[in-house]
Amino acid sequence: MKKVILVFLSVVSCLHAVHAQKYSNEFLNIGISARAQAMGNAVIASTSDVTASYWNPAALAAIPAEDGLQIGAMHAEWFAGIGKYDYLGFAIPFANGKRRLGLSVIRFGIDGIPNTLSLFDNEGNVNYDNIVEFSAVDYAVLAGMGQQTSFLGGKLALGGNVKIIHRIIGTFANSWGFGIDLAARLESGPWRFGLVGRDISSTFNAWKVRFTEEEKTVLLNTGNELPNIQSLEVTRPQVLIGAGYLWKKGKVSLQPELSLHVTTDGKRNTLVSGNPFSIDPSAGLELGYNDFVFIRAGVNQFQEEQSFAKGTYWSTRPSIGVGLKLGMFTIDYAYTDLGDSQNRYSHVISLLACLKPKS
Repeated sequence: MKKVILVFLSVVSCLHAVHAQKYSNEFLNIGISARAQAMGNAVIASTSDVTASYWNPAALAAIPAEDGLQIGAMHAEWFAGIGKYDYLGFAIPFANGKRRLGLSVIRFGIDGIPNTLSLFDNEGNVNYDNIVEFSAVDYAVLAGMGQQTSFLGGKLALGGNVKIIHRIIGTFANSWGFGIDLAARLESGPWRFGLVGRDISSTFNAWKVRFTEEEKTVLLNTGNELPNIQSLEVTRPQVLIGAGYLWKKGKVSLQPELSLHVTTDGKRNTLVSGNPFSIDPSAGLELGYNDFVFIRAGVNQFQEEQSFAKGTYWSTRPSIGVGLKLGMFTIDYAYTDLGDSQNRYSHVISLLACLKPKS
């Protein structure tokens, strides 16, 4: 009986996007920061801290110059701890206070995957002690800038990102990718508007797949074909649109936002599904008191699913969270459902620090 080679299936599954193109570099659509996760990722217009380098690079210019160097970090565990998602970012002001540079590093990885290609010894016998582990890891580095200007009496900021993507599947496959984001943010009175063209140039990942001679022998002996993929994976442009409102009265603030995520890679399972455009809306709300404590809630990922009775129903991904501002530090926490039928929840924690210059 033919053996099931788990590692081979993992590689094929991870590289399916090489041919399909859809959902390419999808780890960059998960979203960073616990604040954003708690608000259903509806932060395209309201973001105004170091995480803007990811969400809306134009909003880097909205960070007050007196905040100095901002540092952000996040750790999250998805799919009941199977996937680890980490972020580290920096935002540095220019001397004139109207520009900021942002640098973000993102890692999404699944570690400890059994490599069953080493299951057999030299004589063809099964030896479980030979099994070693490998990781499937995605990295992204984003370097961006935001520039503040004015428009019709409001504050207009323009910006963009250059991104480098490196994806690794053990020793079997890896790719390098490059892309560009462009963005704008308008602040007019209490209103906030955001517009982001993500992967506006299309992002290209060049894949290489390789196996050792021993691994090829195992694949052939177990009835598998040898993959020979030297391919180019393309991430199609996306458009993110956000509109928010900031209401303040005394020590209380309220900030709702509605965002739209428009993809151009064909029909997806979203609230508005079409070809080539699909639209995934999200909504978030943040209630603050004395610029000290924040309570947040959000919803996104509206998807149509099949029930056991062969009917259909709509599912969503709800989320809640809190934030505390303690001097130079802001600590945020989010509790969010992945929006699937398994009811798997994830905890997201992020930290923001402002290293203000001495006066």
